[in-house]
Amino acid sequence: VAVKDPTAVERANLLNMAKLSIKGLIESALSFGRTLDSDYPPLQQFFVVMEHCLKHGLKVRKSFLSYNKTIWGPLELVEKLYPEAEEIAASVRDLPGLKTPLGRARAWLRLALMQKKMADYLRCLIIQRDLLSEFYEYHALMMEEEGAVIVGLLVGLNVIDANLCVKGEDLDSQVGVIDFSVYLKSDDDIGGKERDVQIAAILDQKNYVEELNRQLNSTVNSLHARVDSLEKSNTKLIEELAIAKNNIIKLQEENHQLRSENTLILMKTQHHLEATKVDAEAELQTYKHSRQGLDEMYSEARRQLREEAQLRQDMENELVVQVSMKHEIELAMKLLEKDIHEKQDTLIGLRQQLDEVKAINVEMYQKLQVSEDAVKEKSEIISRLEDKTNQINATMKQLEQRLQQAEKAQMEAEAEDEKLKQEYVNKSESLQNEFSQKEKQLLQLETDLKIEKEWRQTLEDDLQKEKETVSHLRMETHEIINLKKEFLKLQEKNKQLKRICEDQEAALQELASKLSESKLKIEDIKEANKALQGQVWLKDKEATHCKLCEKEFSLSKRKHHCRNCGEIFCNACSDNELPLPSSPKPVRVCDSCHAILIQRCSSNVP
Repeated sequence: VAVKDPTAVERANLLNMAKLSIKGLIESALSFGRTLDSDYPPLQQFFVVMEHCLKHGLKVRKSFLSYNKTIWGPLELVEKLYPEAEEIAASVRDLPGLKTPLGRARAWLRLALMQKKMADYLRCLIIQRDLLSEFYEYHALMMEEEGAVIVGLLVGLNVIDANLCVKGEDLDSQVGVIDFSVYLKSDDDIGGKERDVQIAAILDQKNYVEELNRQLNSTVNSLHARVDSLEKSNTKLIEELAIAKNNIIKLQEENHQLRSENTLILMKTQHHLEATKVDAEAELQTYKHSRQGLDEMYSEARRQLREEAQLRQDMENELVVQVSMKHEIELAMKLLEKDIHEKQDTLIGLRQQLDEVKAINVEMYQKLQVSEDAVKEKSEIISRLEDKTNQINATMKQLEQRLQQAEKAQMEAEAEDEKLKQEYVNKSESLQNEFSQKEKQLLQLETDLKIEKEWRQTLEDDLQKEKETVSHLRMETHEIINLKKEFLKLQEKNKQLKRICEDQEAALQELASKLSESKLKIEDIKEANKALQGQVWLKDKEATHCKLCEKEFSLSKRKHHCRNCGEIFCNACSDNELPLPSSPKPVRVCDSCHAILIQRCSSNVP
C-alpha cells in the first residue's frame, strides 16, 4: 500500500473543513435572515478554520527573544498588491486594544468579511507566489491548488451581511479550536435537501445579480470617463470655432479696408490721368502756337541769311567757344553727381554704424545683468560709442560743408545757365534743348538734396535717442554698484553671525563633553555604591591607623570614611577629587571603589 504524503492529507482535511464551514455559515445566515454579529457561532468557527488554513505551512521567523510564527506577515502584503486594502491595514494598526500580530490578523479577517472583499484580497496573495514563498513552505495550503479552491469558495460569502465590533473585542487571547460537533449530520439535515437546493439556487441568482451589477458599474464608469473626454473635446472645439470666427471677422474687415483703399487709389489715379491729359492738351496747343511763331521766324531767318552770311564765320567761332563751355558744364555736372554718390555711400555707412551701435547697446544691456566684468566692458563700449558719435558728428559737419559747396556750385551753375539762356536763346534750337535737359538735372539734384536733409534729421533723432539710452545705462550701472556694496555688507554680517554661531556650537560641544564625562563618573560611583551596599563601617576605636600609609590618625591627619567599602583613610591619602555640578567645591573619592568619602570626627576631637 502506497504511503500518502501527510502534508497532502492536511491540505485535504483543511479544504473539507473550509467547505463545511462556508456552507454551514451561508445556510445558517440565510435562515437567520439578519446581519450577523461577532457572537454568532458559525461565524466564529469560520474564522477559526480560516486561521488554520492560513497557518498551514508557515515558516518560522527568528526574532531577538523567541521564534515567531504568525499570519500577519502575508496579510500585510495585501495593501502593497491591492491599493483598496490600505484602509483596512491602517485601521487595524490604529486599533488601541491589539498588541499581538495574531490579533491584528484576526481583526483584518473580520474587516475584510464586512467589506465583502476577502476573496479578492486572498486571490491577489495567491497570484504572487514569489512573495508568498518568503512566508510559506512549498507544501503549504496557500501555495497549492487547495488555496485557489478556498478563495473560490469565499466568493459565496459576499451574500452575507456582517456587522462585527472589532474595537472592544479581545482578539489577542482567543483560543482557535474547531468544534466538529457542528458539522456532524442529523436526521433533520437529511430531510432538508430540497430546502438546500432552493437556497443554492437563490444564492446562485444573487451572485449572478451581483456580478451583473459590478459589470454595469464598470461600464458606467467607462461611459462617464468617455463623456468627460467628449465634453472636454467639445469645449476645445467650441473655443477653436470661436477663435476661427473671430479670425474670419477680422479678415473680412481687413478685406473691406483693402477694397476701400483700392477704390480710393483708383479714384486718385483717374483724377491724375485726367489732369495729365489736360496738361498734355495745353502743351500741344502751346507747341502749335510756338510752331507757327517758329515758322514765321524761319521765314524771317531766310530773309536775314543773306545778310548774316558775312557774319557766319564770327558765329562759328562763337559756337566753338560755346561748345567748349558746354563741355566744361558737363564735367562740372559729372563731378556733382560723383559727390552726391559719395555722400549717399557715406550715409549708408553711417546707417550701418548706427545699426552696429544699436546692437552693441543691446549686448551691453544683457551683459549688465551678468557680472562686474560686463559692467566694465559696457563702460568701454560706451566710450567707444562716444568716439563713434564724435566721428559721426565730424562726418555730419563734413557733409554739411560739402552740401554748402554743392549749393554754391548749383547757384553758380544756375547763374551761368541763366546768362547763357539770355545770350543764346535767339541763336539756335539745339542750345534750348540742352538747357531744358540741364534744368531737369538741376531739379533732380534739388530733390536729392531734400532727401539728404531728411536723412540728416533722422540721423540726428537717432543720435538723441542713443544718448538717452546711454544715460539710462549709466544710471543702471550706478544702481548696480550700490546694490553690490549693500550685498558685500550683508555678506560681512553673515560671516560675523556664522563665526558667532560656530563659537557657540564649540562651547556647547565642550559643555556636553564635560557633562557626559561627569555623568559617566557619577554612574560608575552609583554602580560601586550598589555593589558595596551592606558592608559595615569600622568602629572609631578599632580604626587607629590609615589603610594606605599605615600611620596613626591625629588632629592633622583626619579620618575619611567610604560609604560603600567601609574603609577609612587619612586626609593626606584621600586626594582624589571629583567636580560635581551640585556642589561648588570638589568632592573626595575613595581609591578602591571611587565612592564619595565622608569626613568623620576622630576619637580625640569632639
